[in-house]
Amino acid sequence: MISLRLTLFFSFIFFAHAQDKPNFIFFIADDISQSDFGAYGHPSIKTPAVDALAAKGMRFDNAYLTTSSCSPSRCSIITGRYPHNTGAPELHMKLPNSQIRFPELLRQAGYYTILSGKNHMFGKKDRAFDKITKGGGPGNEADWVQNLKDRPKDKPFFFWYAASDAHRDWQISDHAPTYQENEVIVPPYMYDGPETRKDLAQYYHEVSRFDHFIGLVVEELKTQGVLDNTMIIVASDNGRPFPRDKSRLYDSGIKTPWVIHFPKVIKKPAVSKSLISSIDLSATCLELAGIDIPQNIQGQSFLPILKDPQQVVRQVIFSEHNWHVYKNHERMVRFGDFVYIKNNYPNQPNLAYESDTKYPAGLELWQAHAAGKTTDKQSQVFANPCPEEELFKLSQDPNQLNNLASNPEYKTQLMQARKMIQLWTEQTGDSIPTNPTPNRHAPPKIIDGVVLPAGTSKNRNPHAEWPGQSKSADQINHPGPLTLP
Repeated sequence: MISLRLTLFFSFIFFAHAQDKPNFIFFIADDISQSDFGAYGHPSIKTPAVDALAAKGMRFDNAYLTTSSCSPSRCSIITGRYPHNTGAPELHMKLPNSQIRFPELLRQAGYYTILSGKNHMFGKKDRAFDKITKGGGPGNEADWVQNLKDRPKDKPFFFWYAASDAHRDWQISDHAPTYQENEVIVPPYMYDGPETRKDLAQYYHEVSRFDHFIGLVVEELKTQGVLDNTMIIVASDNGRPFPRDKSRLYDSGIKTPWVIHFPKVIKKPAVSKSLISSIDLSATCLELAGIDIPQNIQGQSFLPILKDPQQVVRQVIFSEHNWHVYKNHERMVRFGDFVYIKNNYPNQPNLAYESDTKYPAGLELWQAHAAGKTTDKQSQVFANPCPEEELFKLSQDPNQLNNLASNPEYKTQLMQARKMIQLWTEQTGDSIPTNPTPNRHAPPKIIDGVVLPAGTSKNRNPHAEWPGQSKSADQINHPGPLTLP
């Protein structure tokens, strides 16, 4: 009898402890730009679940990724480190075992941890997670609700829910609405043709499907009575998979949706204009869980912003563009109303897989350009050489189409940006490889008005020297500048 009472007593203590610790669910989409949610003003794409979370929580308008490339972005988020500091800054590089994952620290502190869906960081097992699953279904979300039902109820939990929506190739299902071509909003830097509109319409469907499964999880949290004590984060790993978006450092490629619902801390719905980086998720979750933040995490906790949307935890944001099928090395800093991009490989077209001829929107853009039908705004991906420096004033130029780098009126901002990029490069151990990873295949060409498609290659991942390798950046912990000089 005494033994039974002690068992019940300790069970109650453990259960009460689990209820006291916050839970976390991190929804990460695959290839969705910030502007493609209703909560961020898109007039056509239906995202009622995320919109409801934003309406009751906090929408971040200036949340940035550290890179617009699938696996490097995920490795960066899970370590709380810049891509060149993770040892895995290029597409399809495996995260080294030496790098700490912040869910690993949560697990050590008693959290039950699951990764469901797209992994793209390490193998089928990893010390950061009790369970890793493929998810199942068209967008890898099929087991999300069941995981919640099956979780141990005496532990707090951290779930990394990674959809493959909206990664190509498209899959249509009955989990979300379909869209007509006349509902599509074509960005000014894309060619507005029938193939592009059809391509975007199918992309819209996948965005809505991602939203659908988020809604199912929210309902299950309500059913279990744990919604108020669960911090929900909705984000993406990079921008939409279209020309001049994915892999690029313009807002359409590098800005992420960042919607947080957490009634325990967010007492009043709000929109925050404060700058945050995707690597800041690590420090924030650890602080909320009462876990010391190790020095190797370069991210900064944005908990002060959750309590007051006017608070500032960083005045500058840095992002990088490394090899993603095509050789590249760009660096970006966002400060105030300005974005500055430094292109360290200007003597080539600045291509991405999604802006060559592989997919319909890219192919139609190339064909239109060959026929002389593209505007200046639609011709940037064909520039060779590319601008070494780009400077944009966001309030006047949200699509970053008017380069101010040579405008003497903005010399002060240009000099300031150069200084910050240089300081960040030195402090975090970034480098320009002397033996960079080459293009995976030959880029498309236009000869005598005819498009010659991109080539093919048997070597899918021809990795050579990666950025930061020569300076052992994977062992450097400096967070870089957080404030303006």
